[in-house]
Amino acid sequence: MSLYDDAVLVLKAYEGQTELRDVYLEHLAAHPDGVYKPCQAGHVTASALVIDPSRGRVLLTLHRKLGMWLQMGGHCEPGDATLAEAALREAREESGIESGLALLPGGPVRLDRHPIPAPCNWHLDVQYAALAPAEAVAAISGESLDLRWFAYEEVAAVADESVVRLVEATRARL
Repeated sequence: MSLYDDAVLVLKAYEGQTELRDVYLEHLAAHPDGVYKPCQAGHVTASALVIDPSRGRVLLTLHRKLGMWLQMGGHCEPGDATLAEAALREAREESGIESGLALLPGGPVRLDRHPIPAPCNWHLDVQYAALAPAEAVAAISGESLDLRWFAYEEVAAVADESVVRLVEATRARL
């Protein structure tokens, strides 16, 4: 099965945000290359909120290009077999947590469609949550200006509404 096929199956099985899910599916139906960055009409991305429920905190990255506190995530790559694998790969790369991260069961937690600068138009982000082991040690990557753990109640003061909604949805699933 291709990454494209996996994305379609994951989105068809996703039961929340019906209208937005349908936008994603329509995009993929019109763009067979819609899971990869070169698709200028927009492309699917995969992200994961790294969460440590035992300490009531999430790990956010200060994105180098955007200057915003965000969950880990980014573009799908040709070696990614599934959206879940892409999200977990991004979480490992950007958090520096090499082992012990595990996606929260149940598939994506949320979807978030946001505009990006030309030449592309949209990121169609499929958002997962990754549980961090209690002993996890984060290390900043070249894609970040900073990397920091935030208590749940601190997120709204540093991150935008999409991250706040992702934290809320993740906590509800826990």
